[in-house]
Amino acid sequence: MKITLLNVGKTDDVCLERLIGEYAMRINKFAGFEMEYILLPKGSAKFKPDELKKAEGDALLKKMKNFDYVVLLDENGKHFNSAGFAQYLQKIFNASPKNLLFVVGGAYGFSKEVYQKTTDMLSLSSMTTTHQLVRLYFVEQLYRAFTIINNHPYHNN
Repeated sequence: MKITLLNVGKTDDVCLERLIGEYAMRINKFAGFEMEYILLPKGSAKFKPDELKKAEGDALLKKMKNFDYVVLLDENGKHFNSAGFAQYLQKIFNASPKNLLFVVGGAYGFSKEVYQKTTDMLSLSSMTTTHQLVRLYFVEQLYRAFTIINNHPYHNN
């Protein structure tokens, strides 16, 4: 199974990108993992929020395949602690989907078409944070989940 973190927009902070890359390398010791980015549409700074969500949604949908297990990182999703997230992942792994796709949307969230294509939703926090920080937080939690599943001591450090 391949795991992908699909993101709207690039990470423009070099320090964050370095840390995200470090956790991505660690995750790859347990499973195939990659980051993909959807570039913001040209002229998007002039778009109204609904227009931007629609444009981003159309680009995200092009990356989603019918057989993907799609999990949106969304404020209205399921809440887990780290051990619970590891159990959640293990259940998905046991179902053996070909691709597991986690999706970070843009500043205004997801279009209704993206929600319709979703298998599940996961909330990382009730607090608002930047989408760039969400990427770092998520890859650290994904790595932590793999260490829990594999009885690696990282989680207890």
